[in-house]
Amino acid sequence: MIPQSERQRIIALIQREVVPAIGCTEPMAVALCVARATETLGSLPEKITARLSANILKNAMGVGIPGTGGMIGLPIAIALGALVGRSEYQLEVLRDTTPEAVERGREYIDRKCISIGLKEGITEKLYIEVEVEASGHRAVAVIAGGHTNFVYVEHDGEVLLDNRRAASDEAEEGEVPLTLRRVWDFAMTAPLDEVRFILETRRLNKAAAERAFTGEYGHCVGQTLRRERERRVMGDSIFSHILSYTSAACDARMAGAMIPVMSNSGSGNQGIAATLPVVVYAEESGATEEQTIRALVLSHLTVIYIKQSLGRLSALCGCVVAATGSSCGITYLMGGSYEQVVAAVKNMIANLTGMICDGAKPSCAMKLTSGVSTAVLSAMMAMDGHCVTPVEGIIEENVDRCIRNLTAIGRDGMNETDHLVLDIMTHKC
Repeated sequence: MIPQSERQRIIALIQREVVPAIGCTEPMAVALCVARATETLGSLPEKITARLSANILKNAMGVGIPGTGGMIGLPIAIALGALVGRSEYQLEVLRDTTPEAVERGREYIDRKCISIGLKEGITEKLYIEVEVEASGHRAVAVIAGGHTNFVYVEHDGEVLLDNRRAASDEAEEGEVPLTLRRVWDFAMTAPLDEVRFILETRRLNKAAAERAFTGEYGHCVGQTLRRERERRVMGDSIFSHILSYTSAACDARMAGAMIPVMSNSGSGNQGIAATLPVVVYAEESGATEEQTIRALVLSHLTVIYIKQSLGRLSALCGCVVAATGSSCGITYLMGGSYEQVVAAVKNMIANLTGMICDGAKPSCAMKLTSGVSTAVLSAMMAMDGHCVTPVEGIIEENVDRCIRNLTAIGRDGMNETDHLVLDIMTHKC
């Protein structure tokens, strides 16, 4: 068993990275920054200027904002952040949104009070700077490195907070060094009472999926997979249920349903993909509560581990990372050993490396479906003794080096892809 002091650090890491969020985390993070700046100003801003990193802008352009009746994108998120946002709610910053607030938000936008642009001269992929002004007074708030990580706050030239030297989306002070072996050992041996909190991911994310089954959200991928025609094609099986639940939760989230999901490493979709395939497999295969807890811990901590070297935002679709976590959890629930979990990870990396992130949007539900399909396939292959070998592509014998190869491609190799994707998105006719 991992010593208690180390266990507590890992538990704190999970609790920091696996948190509730309403809506897509990028516009919510912008709204959070606006809320903090507005609170610092002490009055409703007459002018709001948001300067964002390209990746924040990319992921905030095409998603529904919760509680707005289907309104999309940053202007309404910013307006509501100023009008009703509360920074203590963190990524649930807009949970007090009402129809009246939305109408006020529309008026606020119509008055041309909001300016949005790219922040020049930064290296951070996650960077949000908000400047608010009213009656000759000014306040500034900056988030960097993490979706809720304030690094700078200023009011009328007085610096109230300055942690900018520590702002990095690649490594945070106090980060817990992980390997896949350490992730496995922790998930398998941690006392259950210390990690039982992970079941909250099951409650929130399953509720989001079931909400989507009752309405019309996004592209209705989850509902589509439950229809009779699709069941004749896909079957009525654990596999099809995994796909429908996972995509349904994403449908609801991306369409702006006012319902929280449990995120992972700053992404609601990553939290969904790390949770629901494991939950569905556990429930339908008769897993015990202990097995469910350990599988969920294994899944979520694997995602956190991979994101440590990938960074919070990149050109690599988050479903690749999250589905790798769920494949580990499913492999364990199938009775798999550590060696078989290693094989599942290698199978995932060999299959899905290169799937691009072209922003957060309703069609992300389709990518999650692709990711978790591969998660189940990789787990089944691993259990049958099939593993992609080191002579194939970017796979190596050492699984941690495989993960580093994946994250290097997503973090460094796909930078030009990221620039091209953003250019295409911002120059649509």
